[in-house]
Amino acid sequence: MNPEQLLRDRLAENLPSCEVDVSGDGSHFELVLTGDCFEGLSRLKRQQLVYKALGNLISSGAVHAVQIRARTPAEVAASD
Repeated sequence: MNPEQLLRDRLAENLPSCEVDVSGDGSHFELVLTGDCFEGLSRLKRQQLVYKALGNLISSGAVHAVQIRARTPAEVAASD
């Protein structure tokens, strides 16, 4: 399984209410997540939630780096 699919699967499993988009070059990835689970959370808390969902993928070296953009559906709608 390629790293992008591995990230997608892990995030979908741990954050099932989120829409997930993953792009990357094999070791560096951009994660764009949209979900109500981020409502009322600070940017830091949102990132912590995503890192927790990724489990040990980063610490094990399977994934080198991620850039996280985590937003609520309302934030996405307001930015369009």
